[in-house]
Amino acid sequence: MPQPPPELIDSRLDLEGRVATLTLGRHDVRNELTGTKLAAEIVEVADWINREEGVSALIITGEGSSFSAGGNVKHMLNREQGSFAGDVYTVQNRYRQGIQRMALAMHRLEVPAIAAVNGPAVGAGFDLACMCDIRLGSTEAKVGETFVNLGIIPGDGGGWLLQRLVGYQRAAEMTFSGRILDAGEALSVGIFLELTEPDTLIPRARELAATFAAKPPRSVRLTKRLLKAAQKMEMPEYLELCAVMQGICHNTEDHLEAVSAFLEKRPPSFQGR
Repeated sequence: MPQPPPELIDSRLDLEGRVATLTLGRHDVRNELTGTKLAAEIVEVADWINREEGVSALIITGEGSSFSAGGNVKHMLNREQGSFAGDVYTVQNRYRQGIQRMALAMHRLEVPAIAAVNGPAVGAGFDLACMCDIRLGSTEAKVGETFVNLGIIPGDGGGWLLQRLVGYQRAAEMTFSGRILDAGEALSVGIFLELTEPDTLIPRARELAATFAAKPPRSVRLTKRLLKAAQKMEMPEYLELCAVMQGICHNTEDHLEAVSAFLEKRPPSFQGR
């Protein structure tokens, strides 16, 4: 039975075939993650997709001129109330129950995720883009691991994410300096897979997502799990996992359909079984 999508307040979820697009909808605050419901709604959407086998790819983008500004800087100054108020225990627990849940949800997401970065993505907003498998950038996009500029650290896992994306040396330079990269430099260092003009960003993201979603759904999900597992497993254990998952794939109807379609030189028709 299909699972109903979550009811969202600060974002919008659109479904087109097997592709889900989550649009961060708080452009009034540049899609900040800490003073809105956006981080919690990303968790809801990721967990829903893991239960809903009818979705095979996720696009995340921002409404308005920004992808996401990350944390609310004004709230950081108010130590009496707001997202960052409280003693050490209170603050660390708020991180654990807040933005870190978003990082964990994106890490366990079972389908390919594409960040369509339409504008500035800084701090936690940049890290959200890094949580995705692929990043497409508008020519108006800018990115930055800017936490040190405010005397804080990447509390959402950015230090773990960025070095796996661009290598330790480049990640160290970006994180220690807190500088902003324009779209061209972000492309050159490997943060963006491609750049597009602003009006073609979402069509290109949907085109790419559709190519993923056109593949056998169970195979796509298992492949995503294997890519994540490879980040932490040694080769012998990893190969054992591959053998088990390959056994699963060989026993799916979609595998037989894919082979038949290949030999018969016709387009395949996959059922997710």
